[in-house]
Amino acid sequence: MIDVRLIRENPEIVRRALECRQMTSELLDEIVYLESKRREALQVVEQKKAERNSISSEIARAKASKDVSLSLSLMERAKEISSEVKELDLQTSQIEEELKKKLLYLPNIPSSTTPVGKSEEDNVVIRMWGEPRKVDFEIRPHWDYGPETGLIDFERAAKISGARFTILRRDFARLERAIANFMLDLHHSKGYEEVALPFMVKRDTMQATGQLPKFEEEAYRIDPDDMFMIPTAEVPLVSQHMDEILEGDLPKKYTAYSACFRREAGSYGKDVRGMIRVHQFDKVELVWFTHPDDSYDALENLTADAEDVLRKLELPYRVVSLCTGDIGFAAAKTYDLEVWLPSYNTYREISSCSNVEDFQPRRANIRFRDVDNKLKFVHCLNGSGLAVGRTLVAIVENYQRRDGKIDVPKALVPYMRQEVIG
Repeated sequence: MIDVRLIRENPEIVRRALECRQMTSELLDEIVYLESKRREALQVVEQKKAERNSISSEIARAKASKDVSLSLSLMERAKEISSEVKELDLQTSQIEEELKKKLLYLPNIPSSTTPVGKSEEDNVVIRMWGEPRKVDFEIRPHWDYGPETGLIDFERAAKISGARFTILRRDFARLERAIANFMLDLHHSKGYEEVALPFMVKRDTMQATGQLPKFEEEAYRIDPDDMFMIPTAEVPLVSQHMDEILEGDLPKKYTAYSACFRREAGSYGKDVRGMIRVHQFDKVELVWFTHPDDSYDALENLTADAEDVLRKLELPYRVVSLCTGDIGFAAAKTYDLEVWLPSYNTYREISSCSNVEDFQPRRANIRFRDVDNKLKFVHCLNGSGLAVGRTLVAIVENYQRRDGKIDVPKALVPYMRQEVIG
C-alpha cells in the first residue's frame, strides 16, 4: 500500500508511476478526491467539537449565575452539536473505508532503477551464465518425453483434477523431491531459516501481501470458510509477522517449500502444453525483511542466492530486469531469472526476485525500531529459489542424452543416489 501522505502531498509522483506502468490515473483521482473529503470532514468535526467544548463552559457559567433559561438553551445547542458530530463521524468513517478500499487497488511505485517500458519487449537483459548445449540429435520436449516414458501422466491427472494438472511417477517423482530438498539445504546453508507453513490462509493474509482484492479471480477460494489456497509461500512467509514489531537484528531471511495454487485466469492458450503453466506446482520461496537503507543491496544478494541454484545445477540462464510495464503489482523492482529450455529454443522464467520496499509491510503493519527508537515500516523482498517443476523440466531437456536417458546433475546425485534416470 502506498503512503496516503505521499498521495496527498505529491500526487504527481504517483501519477507518473502509473503512467510508467501503462495505467490511467482515474483511480488516483478518486483517491485524491476522497482524501480531500476526509480531511474536510475531519476539520468540520474538530470545529464542532471545539464549539461544543466552548458551550460546555458557557453552560457552567450560566448554571453558576442561576440563569435557567440560558442554561436550557445552551444545553439544547450542545445536544444538537453532539448529534451533528456523531453524524459527521459516521460520514468520515465511511469516507475512510472507501478510501482504504481504493488504496488496495493502487500498485507500488517502481524504483528509479527499474527500466521504463511498455511491455516484456522492453525488459533488459542484465547478464547471462552458461551456454546452451549443442547436440547432434533431437531433444524431445518434456511434454512428449514424459508420457512416452510413463514418467509424466497428463491423462490421468486430467481425469482426476482436470486440465493443467500433472502426475509425476517413479524417477521424476523422486527427482522433484530431490530438487526441493537440494534447494532447501542450499538456502539453509546460507543462513535462511526454514519454515513449514499452512497452504490455506485467511482473506486478511492474502490482502496483506497484495494478492487481494485485485487478483481474487486468480486465486482458489474455499467456501464457506472464505479461505484461500496459497498462490506462493510468499503469502504466509510475509504475513506471519502481520501486526508485529520485529525485534533483533535485520535482515530476517526465510525459506519455505510449498505447493502453489493458481487459477491462471485469462491465460488460456499460453503454454498449454506440459508443465510450464499449471494450476498446482511446487516452489521453494525466499523472503527477506530488511532495514529500508539496505533493501536494494539485499535484492542483489537474494537474486544471487536464487542464481546459485541454477549454477550448481549447471543450467544456462540469464537475468532480466523487468520494465515498468511488466513488473508485478506489489514490486518496485524485479529481476527475472530465465532458464534455457530446448523445447522452446529460448529462455523461460524460472524465478522472479522482487523488492516491494514497504508496500507489503504497510498493508500488513510490519515495523521495526530505528536507532532513534522510532517505529518505521521494514522493507520486504521475495523470490523463487526456485520453481521446482520448471527446474525439473529444465533438467529433463538440458540433460537429455541420445539414448533417451537423462544425466542427473552432479549436485543432485547425493539426493537421487544414481547418476542416470529415465
